[in-house]
Amino acid sequence: MREDSLDRSFRSSLVLLLMALLAQFSPAQTAPKVSLDSNEALFTALVAMNACGYDAELAASDPLRAQIRAEVAKAVAAAAAKESTDVLCQFYSEHQQKDPARTLAQQVSLALFLTPPPELSLKVKEADLPPDASYLSSLVPLLQKFYAVAGLHAIWTQHQPAYNALTARYHEPLSKMLFDTEVYLKLPSAGYLGRTFTVYLEPMGAPGQANARNYGPDYYVVISPAAGSELKTDQIRHTYLHYLLDPLALKYPIAMSQLKPLLASVKAAPMDESFKTDVSLLVTECLIRAIEARTTGARNTPDSQRQMLVQQSVDQGFILTPYFYNSLLQFEKSPAGLRNVFPDWIGAVDVRKEQRNAAQVRFAGKADQELLHLSRPAEGKLLVTAEQRLANGDPETARTLAQQALDGKREDPGRALFILAQVATMKRDMQGARNYFEQALGVASEPKVVAWSHVYLGRIFDLEEDRESALDHYRKALSAGESLPEAKAAAEHGIATPYEPPSQAPKKP
Repeated sequence: MREDSLDRSFRSSLVLLLMALLAQFSPAQTAPKVSLDSNEALFTALVAMNACGYDAELAASDPLRAQIRAEVAKAVAAAAAKESTDVLCQFYSEHQQKDPARTLAQQVSLALFLTPPPELSLKVKEADLPPDASYLSSLVPLLQKFYAVAGLHAIWTQHQPAYNALTARYHEPLSKMLFDTEVYLKLPSAGYLGRTFTVYLEPMGAPGQANARNYGPDYYVVISPAAGSELKTDQIRHTYLHYLLDPLALKYPIAMSQLKPLLASVKAAPMDESFKTDVSLLVTECLIRAIEARTTGARNTPDSQRQMLVQQSVDQGFILTPYFYNSLLQFEKSPAGLRNVFPDWIGAVDVRKEQRNAAQVRFAGKADQELLHLSRPAEGKLLVTAEQRLANGDPETARTLAQQALDGKREDPGRALFILAQVATMKRDMQGARNYFEQALGVASEPKVVAWSHVYLGRIFDLEEDRESALDHYRKALSAGESLPEAKAAAEHGIATPYEPPSQAPKKP
């Protein structure tokens, strides 16, 4: 009798859950918490990239991308649009990253903070933008003008049927994935009041890349479909699991604080620094990876394959993945939902045992890149302000702000070191400048920082009469500064003629 009662209870709970999930995708719902959509501001930002030479994975893209590129190219060829497009593309080249994926990521971040066209204005104060969006904030007026002179609204309107067809094509697999995820967790998202999860389809990006963002209560995934392929639901599901589970971790701060000693065990791990400083992020990511290991593949997938995924997570520093994996084995047999069992799981973690286990791990040399980027408003402001102060002739304030950004480890260390090197140059501290420029090259990815660091080092070695080392740096600057006319010209001049200092203190080129 007791087993029959449990079975009835489980079936009853499951029926209620299924009803909630079905309601979530009901056409009658006027404001769904989960949506699949397109976005004209995002379209504008990515079309601008394409117009300025961005062609990552173009051959694999949906044919719609090439069609729109051709129409935009024809529109900007007109004399009235050429000047605005040239200015836009100059900005794009100066802020382009070595890795096309990072270039796309920062454009996505900015676009998600823009109001719909034709305004295309920031939704928040510039100080409240995340760092990668803040870095591109000066692009906003250029995008506004480009949108107008290229007639992007007409192109956007013309292709709305194609965008709608893409949305219709992927709606069913996305709904099924979300449905299956919530059924497994017995955790309907319908109760997440004030929170949203949005998937944007935008074919103007590289199809092999997905960008996910969490801005307060709002979660976004931007996907570019490939020609004739299915949607990469694994990337969407990872972000959706964050959407479902992040709030749970925040509900139990006292229990989470008791797990903080585990952070010391992962200091040497290759995963992102955020997981090493915030135990709730670490715990949530471990749980998500355990869920992915349990649900990846078919029902008859060998447990050995699932255990390999668990071990890979541990090797990257996610040391609680085995604990949650084993907890899920029991969870799957119970009618209780994750919301009910989660506090018990957190309270039952044996910290000393997990520390001993972690001490036996030989961490991998690198970790998977985390798909979800968290919003950290105002953290990019220190370096922006430092650069402004340096340009205004206030090197001491610039130095203080750059050092604060470097110490805080939440802004681009390459840019911070570059500013410190510039300050040292202005003070004629050549040894200090050399050290900072060399450190900047060790961590920088921004082409502008890399190119100018090599130029400055070339000049320093010229002053030290080490022409061979100087030429080596000028040549590297030439390579890194291919898209930066001023840096390229400075490198070419350095190759042709040894550097001679001006009569006054050096100014920023």
